[in-house]
Amino acid sequence: MSIERYLSPISSSPSLISRLIMSRLIIAMLLTLLFSLMLPNAVLAAEGGVLGIGNGSKDETTSEIVPDSFGRDTPRHTVQGFISALSENDYLLASNYLNLSKSDNPTTVVRQFKQALDTGGRFQADLQINNTPEGNLTDQLPPSQENVGSISIGDNKIPLLLERVVPKKGEQYWQFSSETLNAIPEVIENTEPTLISRYTIDSLEDKKLFGYQLADLVAAVAITAGSFLIIYMLVWLWYHLLNFIYPRLRGVPFPLPNKVIVPLTIVIMALVLSEVMVYAGVSVTLREPANRFTEIASWVAMTWLLLRVIDSLFTRAVNLSYRKNYIERVSILGLLRKVTKALLLIVGIIVVFGNLGFDLTTGIAALGVGGLALALGAQKTIENLVGSVVVVADSPVRIGDYCRFGDQEGTVIDIGIRSSRVRTLNRTVVTVPNGDFSSMQIENYTSRDMFHFLHNLYIKRDADIDVIFKMVKDLDEFLNEHELTNQEWNQANILELRQDCYIIQLRAYVNSLDVIEFYPKQNILLVDILNLVKKYKVEHALPTQQLIVNQSELEHHSESDNEDKTADDADYNRRDAGVSSDKGTDTSPDSNSKHHIDINDLSKDASSKGAKVADKPPHQSEKKKSILDKSKKNINLRLTKRNFKHFKRINKHNSKKNSLSIWNQPWS
Repeated sequence: MSIERYLSPISSSPSLISRLIMSRLIIAMLLTLLFSLMLPNAVLAAEGGVLGIGNGSKDETTSEIVPDSFGRDTPRHTVQGFISALSENDYLLASNYLNLSKSDNPTTVVRQFKQALDTGGRFQADLQINNTPEGNLTDQLPPSQENVGSISIGDNKIPLLLERVVPKKGEQYWQFSSETLNAIPEVIENTEPTLISRYTIDSLEDKKLFGYQLADLVAAVAITAGSFLIIYMLVWLWYHLLNFIYPRLRGVPFPLPNKVIVPLTIVIMALVLSEVMVYAGVSVTLREPANRFTEIASWVAMTWLLLRVIDSLFTRAVNLSYRKNYIERVSILGLLRKVTKALLLIVGIIVVFGNLGFDLTTGIAALGVGGLALALGAQKTIENLVGSVVVVADSPVRIGDYCRFGDQEGTVIDIGIRSSRVRTLNRTVVTVPNGDFSSMQIENYTSRDMFHFLHNLYIKRDADIDVIFKMVKDLDEFLNEHELTNQEWNQANILELRQDCYIIQLRAYVNSLDVIEFYPKQNILLVDILNLVKKYKVEHALPTQQLIVNQSELEHHSESDNEDKTADDADYNRRDAGVSSDKGTDTSPDSNSKHHIDINDLSKDASSKGAKVADKPPHQSEKKKSILDKSKKNINLRLTKRNFKHFKRINKHNSKKNSLSIWNQPWS
């Protein structure tokens, strides 16, 4: 029947779900799962109603649910209603929260119960008292009973039990059990007057302020102020004592700042204030509201204290990162600080509002759905945030390291919250999202503890094999004993035998911090090796080329060159004859009989003609002069071409006279 009664809150939840996430079916499914985890009993009840395995139909269940007129539906509401009735001095109303028999006097029982509660009654905190109609089914009590506190007076201690009463079908409520009420008269027989009742001024008796006894209010204020001052002094002395002793024992300053004194004082005061009020005899009607606000103050102070501690811890971590040159951790530590403080504030706000009486089930569900929607909409951002944490935690590279990732390489200059930046050898900056950077294969060159020296020597095959063997042996000893090499792996060996050379491999490891230090050491090592090889008077094999010429093709090309030469000479003679005929009577008589004109004779002839041209009209002399200049240029050009071709034919004929091979010639 209790399960059917609790079905009504769930029946209104689909409207909330449809109002929040109507547009996304997947989020609605996740919300349903979240509700099933938070409210398992309600979900089971709904499933039972749908499958028809409950005690009745949905209409019958709804009609059987009758709310209690005094608000006694849950254990928490019963306790709160009883305290409220006592604060109003309405004993008849308060008696409705007690499971009395017909022979009991309601006013007498309520007055005795209040006296016992004022003397030594301690209720549980509101959030610890169950607020469901079924009560707490996981305790070791019967399902119809609920423990909400205890009364301790002297050596006597009785539990404050509630029991579920079912007078008729469709009704149920919670009342203080008859077992507890029957033990009250025996407990209060040996009670002594409380401190407040003994030291209260007569003028303050029976006076009220804000519905509470004035004497109780004055006592509560005095106890709160006195407790705060005493605890503050103790905490202040404790802090300064630790601040004096800790640096002398550990050699470092005390990590906590003095800002933790006030919140720590409030937390400790909230823990002891309730017991002090019980010992002083403050009325339960004032003590329970005071306990509620004291618990709220304790959560606020606890949140405040943890925020101070978080700031102190992260500040110390940032300083340590700077001191150890872990600069890439600073941005991640800043992000983690903000996230941690935000989560702490959210938890503190939820607890405070829960103590104020708000139902936070819907708020927590909405917060979970909002966080889920934010996560779905910012997948890449969250991926990069997680990637940055992975990069910093795993530390494949640090700021200042030279590394290779993908097809890029360079020096890491920054590891941020979203991305990392790398400066390449071309002085450009590559920005890589941390989500991708954390999944890449990263080769860190800065993490090398030594450098690999690996080179080959190429020696001609005409060297004596005994000399080669002795040289390899001496090179091996040289690498082992050299001051720049270590004992990791030093070896000289004949790697390969080629048809033109021996290949001798030299391997060693050199201790160096970076390439700037390694290259000078490598130069020294190479020079020493070459000087050692020089003693054995062997020759280094250089790259060679082989040129093979076919003899028949060589003769064919020679005949073609001779024919080209004959054709060029004939053409040259024809052009020379044409130039001579164009000159006519201006040339000397001997010029008609010459087929080959020497350039010097032509120049002399041109000089002698100059005097004759001077006697002619100006326009004719200029025309003759231009023709003569053109002729001289053409003759010079053809002579140059002819001499170049002749020189080329002679060299080509000499070089290709026979088929040959050229060995050990350097490449041009």
